Amino acid sequence: MKKEKLLRKQLREFIKENNLVTAQDAQDAIKSLMGELIEEMLEAELENELGYSRYDYRNKKTDNARNGHSKKKVKTELGPLEISVPRDRNGEFEPIVVKKYQRDISSIEDQILSMYAKGMSTRDIQEHLERIYGVHASPSLISSITDKILPVVREWQNRPLQPIYPFIFIDAVHYSVRQDGQVVKKAAYVVIGIDLDGRKDVLGIWIGEAESARFWLSVLSDIKNRGVEDILIISADDLAGISQAIKAIFPQAEVQKCVVHQIRNSVRYVSYKDRSQFVKDLKAIYKAVNQEEALSALQALEDKWQAKYPLAVKSWIRNWDELSTCFNYPPEIRRLIYTTNIIEAFHRQLRKVTKSKAALPNDDALIKILYLVTMDVTEKWTVSVKNWGLILSQLIILFKERIEPYL
Repeated sequence: MKKEKLLRKQLREFIKENNLVTAQDAQDAIKSLMGELIEEMLEAELENELGYSRYDYRNKKTDNARNGHSKKKVKTELGPLEISVPRDRNGEFEPIVVKKYQRDISSIEDQILSMYAKGMSTRDIQEHLERIYGVHASPSLISSITDKILPVVREWQNRPLQPIYPFIFIDAVHYSVRQDGQVVKKAAYVVIGIDLDGRKDVLGIWIGEAESARFWLSVLSDIKNRGVEDILIISADDLAGISQAIKAIFPQAEVQKCVVHQIRNSVRYVSYKDRSQFVKDLKAIYKAVNQEEALSALQALEDKWQAKYPLAVKSWIRNWDELSTCFNYPPEIRRLIYTTNIIEAFHRQLRKVTKSKAALPNDDALIKILYLVTMDVTEKWTVSVKNWGLILSQLIILFKERIEPYL
């Protein structure tokens, strides 16, 4: 009761000091107060980042320092607001309460989702809100807020796709997930497509058990059911049965086995002292100017190493038809498809956020964080792949009947 009286007294003083007469006056005053609050939160974040308070130079243990402020207009629940954002000299400060390029701060839920997308656990987020802002949010509340994106994830996962993709890259990345009281390995099956405009997009992420051709069959069936009628070239690793799974759903698609995966798999059978020379001989194969030169280099590899490392050589011969697909195309297409580098780079972005997590609590937690990271990464995919105009011209010549109906 005494607390309520104190609050009322403070409110009356606030009304008197700000000469509030109308509801609009009250809203404007609260809006101004909110701006000051946000600015103080940003100052607290920077202080935490630098490790010393504004005037406490004696405890400074970094070469970074404050570097003034910049003005920024943001959207809030009370309307547009101009705030003063502190800067640091090294440009390393990444505020959480109002991110660098964020223009809408109308919900604390957005802040929680942003922190979750950066790989922070629910308890990390709870501690951060408590320590920096004095805001208490229980782990269950944070989980319930992040759970709100699950319907959005499902909608994204089931969205219609374009009818044709010249290039598709498929690969899986593995995570530890708790299941039935145990930690098990789960595979996140990722598909990245390049459309006729040369734009990359993540077509979906599916959570399954250890990577298998059977699961890839269901993934490819799913993207077909979502509207994909044709794929020209699919780049994949050397998973057993993957080519058969691809041909079962997209029989016209050509398969390019990833050369980098092939190198990794074959050098496992080579003694460390011979690896440098073995890899040099492999380079003569995949860097050849044409298939004839590549076959000659492959024959030289077999003659030199077959007796000593039969398994390493055999895998190149066994997979040659699909390792050499790239030699059927001009250099611009060849450089694009001979490895799954596009998807490997995306996986690195995912791991950057998830590397601190020993195990995710369940499949939902895994797909939530992978989706949020995907949205952050793909937001920057705004330009076509390099030399796309030339590549498209080549594709139209090579696949005229298949491409022209979609142009």
